[in-house]
Order: sequence, then structure tokens, then C-alpha cells
Amino acid sequence: MTLRRLFTTTTLLLPLLATAQSSSGPTPPTDAGATITTSSGLVFKLQKAGTGPSPAATDTVKVHYRGTFADGANKGKEFDSSYSRGQPAEFPLNRVIKCWTEGVQLLKVGGSARLICPAAIAYGERGAGGGLIPPNATLQFDVELLGIAGR
Repeated sequence: MTLRRLFTTTTLLLPLLATAQSSSGPTPPTDAGATITTSSGLVFKLQKAGTGPSPAATDTVKVHYRGTFADGANKGKEFDSSYSRGQPAEFPLNRVIKCWTEGVQLLKVGGSARLICPAAIAYGERGAGGGLIPPNATLQFDVELLGIAGR
């Protein structure tokens, strides 16, 4: 490789590498009560800081959660809860709505947060649950990260 070609390649790749490193996502808050809003519109409010590891999108997580409507006629109404069932839920983090995939990765094991999920990163125009969650609903989840499978 010639010196000129190396320089050209390096000049083209460095901005891409810098972008890749800086777009790894928001820095999770560490103080209870702190709130961040991500570029997707997720509002993440840390309720309790955890001390364990944070999951990756490909991890299977164990959580307790409560889902309610964040706005509209059903504001505050619960539509789902692992607490009500008396059993935590366990699932691959990349197999749920985008809001969960993004938000739960900001938690550490032992921590909890409130996720406010705009429709675009929740169930969108299709809604869910046979009409239980209407189209374009903004949802709110209180999530407690109990564990990460294999860790």
C-alpha cells in the first residue's frame, strides 16, 4: 500500500470510527431520580441504582415490571404486571419492544427505572394484545432488573 493510499484510507476511516465510538448510546444516570431522554424519545428515570453488570441487547434478562398507560383516557391504568402474576419475567432483550431493549440496557442488575415509551418505540400504529394496547399509545413501565442469564 502506498503512503498516499494509506493516508486516504485513514482519512476516510477515522471519522467513521469516531462516530461509531461516540454513538454507543447515552451514558446511564447513576443518581436515583436522574432522568435522561434518548435520541429515540425514550425517557429513562432511574429509581434505584444497581451494582451489578448491565445487559447487552443479546442477553436474556430477568425482570419484574409494571406497565401502565402514560397518557390518554387510560392514563395510569395498568395493562400488565409481573408483580400481579407473582413471578418475574425472563426473555431475550432483543425480542421485545425497542423501548425495553434500549432502556433495560441502561440499568445495572439490582437497579430499577421508569421507562416512558413513545409509540414509535413501543407498539406503534398496530397496538397490541387484541386491542388491550391501542394504536399509538405512549406506555410507561416500572422495571426492576433482577438478573442476566449466564452472569
